[in-house]
Amino acid sequence: MSTMASRPPMSTRLPVLPLYHPTLLLPGGRLNLSLPREQTDQVLKLFQDNSETLPIVAAVPIPEPADSQPIEWGCAARILRIVRPVARGSQYIVSIQGLTRIKLDKPLSTPTFGDDAPFQSVQVAYPSEETALPHRDVVSAFRSSSLRFLSRLQLQQSQGLAGMDNTPSRTSRAAFSKIATMIEDVADDRAAWVADLLIGAVPSIEWNDKLALLSTTTATDRLTLTTQILQKLTAIAEVASNVASRVDESLSKQQKEYFLRQQLSAIQRELKSLHSDGKPRSDSEQPTSSDDLDLDNTDDADEQDLAALKAAIEKMLPGTEERKMGAREYRRLKRIPSGSVENGVIRSYLEWLTSLPWPTSDPTPIAEKLLHAKPFLARAREQLDADHFGLEKIKRRLVEFLAVERLREKELENLGTAVSGEKSLVPYKSQPTLPAPGKTSPRQGRIKAPILLFCGPPGVGKTSLGQSVARVLGRPFQRISLGGVRDEAEIRGHRRTYVASGPGLIVQALRKMGTSRGVLLLDEIDKVGQSNHHGDPSAALLEVLDPEQNYSFNDHYLNVPVDLSQMLFICTANSLDTISGPLLDRCELIQLSGYTHDEKLHIARRFLLPKQLGSHGLSEEQVHITEEALKEIATEYTREAGVRSLERTVGSVVRYKAVQWAEFIDDEDSVSTTPSSSNELALEEKVYSTTENGDFLLGTKTYSPRVEVPHLEEILGLPRWDENERERETRRGLVYGLVVMGQGEGGVLPVETVSVPGKGGVRLTGSLGEVIKESAELALSWVKRHAYDLRITDSPAQDPLRFPDEIDVHLHLPAGAQRKDGPSAGVAMTCAFVSLLTGACVPSDVAMTGEITLRGRVTPVGGVKEKVLGAHRAGLTKVILPYANRKDVEQDVAPDVRAQMELVFVRTIREALDAAFGKNALSWRKGPLLLESRL
Repeated sequence: MSTMASRPPMSTRLPVLPLYHPTLLLPGGRLNLSLPREQTDQVLKLFQDNSETLPIVAAVPIPEPADSQPIEWGCAARILRIVRPVARGSQYIVSIQGLTRIKLDKPLSTPTFGDDAPFQSVQVAYPSEETALPHRDVVSAFRSSSLRFLSRLQLQQSQGLAGMDNTPSRTSRAAFSKIATMIEDVADDRAAWVADLLIGAVPSIEWNDKLALLSTTTATDRLTLTTQILQKLTAIAEVASNVASRVDESLSKQQKEYFLRQQLSAIQRELKSLHSDGKPRSDSEQPTSSDDLDLDNTDDADEQDLAALKAAIEKMLPGTEERKMGAREYRRLKRIPSGSVENGVIRSYLEWLTSLPWPTSDPTPIAEKLLHAKPFLARAREQLDADHFGLEKIKRRLVEFLAVERLREKELENLGTAVSGEKSLVPYKSQPTLPAPGKTSPRQGRIKAPILLFCGPPGVGKTSLGQSVARVLGRPFQRISLGGVRDEAEIRGHRRTYVASGPGLIVQALRKMGTSRGVLLLDEIDKVGQSNHHGDPSAALLEVLDPEQNYSFNDHYLNVPVDLSQMLFICTANSLDTISGPLLDRCELIQLSGYTHDEKLHIARRFLLPKQLGSHGLSEEQVHITEEALKEIATEYTREAGVRSLERTVGSVVRYKAVQWAEFIDDEDSVSTTPSSSNELALEEKVYSTTENGDFLLGTKTYSPRVEVPHLEEILGLPRWDENERERETRRGLVYGLVVMGQGEGGVLPVETVSVPGKGGVRLTGSLGEVIKESAELALSWVKRHAYDLRITDSPAQDPLRFPDEIDVHLHLPAGAQRKDGPSAGVAMTCAFVSLLTGACVPSDVAMTGEITLRGRVTPVGGVKEKVLGAHRAGLTKVILPYANRKDVEQDVAPDVRAQMELVFVRTIREALDAAFGKNALSWRKGPLLLESRL
């Protein structure tokens, strides 16, 4: 060909000038490269070595680092000139011109400039010159595609649309005409040369397409490839033009907001039309199942969503308030443009409204899952016993509640009640009609579900009890944490006038359950925020927890009455002090005082230890904690009403044994060296043997699974609570009282009194509160009043603190860092003052609790179960209690604990003194019998 004939003689070994992606040079094209000063100096050396002619290099295109294709083709290029930068520090401009294609004899790695070798010289080969002219049809197709491409570029320029990146949109019409004329008049033998120029002049063509053209040697193949590239660019330009034409040209104020969305929709329609031409899809494009959704087809998705909303509204009962509200909002949604903000607000509201379990127009009969061969109550007891150990009083109350619920279900089933009783969100009536005299409404005939309130220390199983009730009833369960809720809108919902408004927690839980007959747990109800500028959350809960009102609960977001009367509400709290009176009045209180040590041992053995073994990958044969060790953990390392700390401590012991077991099986001296089929050491090939006491033997190593009491100090450290409460003594002025500690556990607290020289006063220490200080003053006043009867003074008028000598009484309760308060230390303080002033001593195995009055009466106190259990743990044999607390002891304290202790119930202080010091231990004066008037 003429281009090859005019090619000057060139060497077969050329220095390489790398052109990094996306730069590429084709024959006939020109390219300006920016090079730093160091690399420009290397280029200048080429001019010095070729002083007579301009130097020629091999311009080799370098792909991206992630592309592993070999570098085999390049373009022989002549370096035309080097332009010095104007600004100091800028890069030099090197101009090169493509001459002809070259093929490297060996594929290259990524070439770089170096200090010693400025260019990497390679051996190149020049393709043989082609003498045959390309076929006329190929040349005609090239001309047609080139002219069509140029006309599309000219049209885009006239419309002001740059369809492709970096296209010459500012080229004049005369330039397009000149290029078109050149293509029309080009000879067949120079058509391939024009193809190289045209492809090299369009920057928007992909780098891989240019590389493919560079590696094509024959003219016919180059023209065919150029035609395909130009047809692809023309098709892209036409799609862009179609997308632009489908967008409405009248851009009003509202249309500007969703202009880009319309463009995206038009592009998606074009993409969809590509798959509808009858061609089969690739494997990656085939849907995995018939239920897969086309996430890119937003138009169809919007239509489907609207159809689903309409169908859900039509299923609502005719004439109900929720259907009226849904129909009204749906009509508004159809009128509002999809791009407006109000459209999204209404759509969100309708989605919430239709997702709630409203009564449908085609009710179905109740299908309860509780009718099985096994009796329901027996199944309920088994479920409660499987989930919890002990708590017999609470279980009995829950079984009573479950029995009532079962009878309600059987009654509804016998009457053929429809699902409106199961999912009954009743329609709103602005003026509710009252039943006629002598008749009752259907709602009045139902048994109202109680609002249960589980109150107790943390970790005693309040939340898990609610889950057990839901499992027994076969109802869905949801939990709402009310701790820290300070806004009334969290309960009632935000009004729709606010930005990002939504329904309250109650409606959200109702949506998750999918039925209005679920079990809803209101956790930490005692930690709800108090009244503030955001409203009173506790007051909002009054309507929710009132069976007389919650059948028409009004959520501010929905603005439609919601029936919560069929919902079973269970509340939990740690304390009753912060719960408002009206809210507490609506709940049925069930106290969970905590577990005894025997119950904790059973819980640890049945539940906690198997759970920890399973979570740490061990079995019961690999870890065995003795009963004495478990008892030591429960009494000396944990002290709480629940079992959370006990579970963590048991977990620490299991982890310690897990480390020992892992070291035992991983020891190099103990591992079998017999390789398996995969040349790996398999644990299954280790042969273990056991001794008589259950120890494991593997080679010379021994592992003992037993955990005994002497091992606990090494595993858990020193006990957190020592045995100070067991180290008691009998001495004057010392009495032992019973208290309830902050963890919900009962304990023994000594009451110490001493007499010091003074002026007849009393001094109280030990970080005492106001109530317990008043108890001390009350006890001292009673002792002063009865000092003559106790033979402390010689006359009723004498002060025992001033006769025969003036003294002060100092009363102290140890552990001064702990705050102490409460009305339960009056009896113990009275006995301490009597012991100090009379010299009589109370035995060290006697403890007491109870409050007193000035008349000498002993009043009841709280926490009796915890105090009795604390006395039993401390080894006390005799406990003095108020007579009014006798019923609490008989109901809450286990019979085996009562059998091991002597429980004395007293009505007066004199009975308490006789029980504490012993009969006739105090020499009372026999005076006239005083009878208290009961008028």
